[in-house]
Amino acid sequence: MDGVREGGAHDEGRSYLCIDLKSFYASVECVERGLDPMTTDLVVADPERTDKTICLAVSPSLKAKGVRSRCRVFEIPEAFDYLMAPPRMALYIEYSANIYAILLRYIAKEDIHVYSIDESFIDVTSYLPYYHTDAIELGERIREDIVAQTGIPATCGVGPNLFLAKVALDISAKRSPNFFGVLDEGRYRATLWNHTPITDFWRVGAGTARRLHDLGIDTMGQLALYPDRDRLYNIFGVDAEILIDHAWGIEPVTMDDIKAYRPHSKSLTNAQVLSRPYAYEDARTVVKEMCDASATDMVAQGLTADSLTLGVRYDRNERGLMLDDGGTSRLSFPTNSRRALIDAAMDVFGHRVDPRRSIRYLMITFNGIADEDRTQPGLFHAASVQEERRRQEAVVGIQRKYGKNSLLKGIDLLEYATQRERNGQIGGHRSGA
Repeated sequence: MDGVREGGAHDEGRSYLCIDLKSFYASVECVERGLDPMTTDLVVADPERTDKTICLAVSPSLKAKGVRSRCRVFEIPEAFDYLMAPPRMALYIEYSANIYAILLRYIAKEDIHVYSIDESFIDVTSYLPYYHTDAIELGERIREDIVAQTGIPATCGVGPNLFLAKVALDISAKRSPNFFGVLDEGRYRATLWNHTPITDFWRVGAGTARRLHDLGIDTMGQLALYPDRDRLYNIFGVDAEILIDHAWGIEPVTMDDIKAYRPHSKSLTNAQVLSRPYAYEDARTVVKEMCDASATDMVAQGLTADSLTLGVRYDRNERGLMLDDGGTSRLSFPTNSRRALIDAAMDVFGHRVDPRRSIRYLMITFNGIADEDRTQPGLFHAASVQEERRRQEAVVGIQRKYGKNSLLKGIDLLEYATQRERNGQIGGHRSGA
């Protein structure tokens, strides 16, 4: 059977689109300035930071000159004359919402999966008879409408399953002059089985690529035909099934599966890249700030956590490596208590973080997120805890009315504190609002 490995399955007769907004942040900034996103040399980066700051987006014309995505400012050749636009995350969210509204003119929300702020999967199967067209023509119609309505160039991949649509977008369309790519299983094997690097393929990261390389596997074709399946499962576990399926161009997950998925447990993450290397005690203070802010957010949403995981990334060592450290602390009970969360984070920080090393990245994940009403009965019986709860609720009320920086703690005013700046950010970047 064409395109089916032994034990595999087709998503029979389906047609998927994967639509990406080309160099989205940079394109928005060009449109806002009345400039052509395809011909303007522009990067999105914070000019108030050092030249080591990462460019959040690089315009297509700069990419064509060899400037890679998410490079650091100092890596852009000095001979290049380009514009630098500070990030405006609120504006990008607004554009993304407007583009989603365009998609809804064609497709019901049940058949759209928003994969990221600039990328969406669409199951167009049932719409093709209605529009009297095929997936390629419908995809082109939607793409052209996005460009016409917003000025943002869009790229489109078409395939019989989610994986092939994504690969058609990432590899075929982004290298096509018309920003359009089409794949089926046969074309995928014929044109991309020998494609390198293998990291160009969806869900194949650098770590996975290294382990595959150690097995003599550098292409999807080599992976598909690798004779020792047991060895793959021993190395990759259940992920081996995904890798093998994708090597053959097979994706069993459908849009219905995505829409029906409900996670068994939830988590919340608070993370930040520090503007400079932080000493142990200074980073410790920032962790307290992060716990405080997250506790306030959980109170506002009526949520609790049953444990937290602290992760740190140290500044580069003498070998140029950025080493990771951290650990997990289980709470005595599900809570959103500021005091309890800070105490737990400080316990991990004190036992697992090396005080001799400078820190560049902090991440706190609050695990086992659940509704407060179901997990916290009777928790605030103690007078001291009740008093803390009243203060947290008062803080939430004031910040909702006047903004997060309307009420700050002394710790937030320290030179190395970050919360005031982060209160004006979205996703760790300037909101622009």
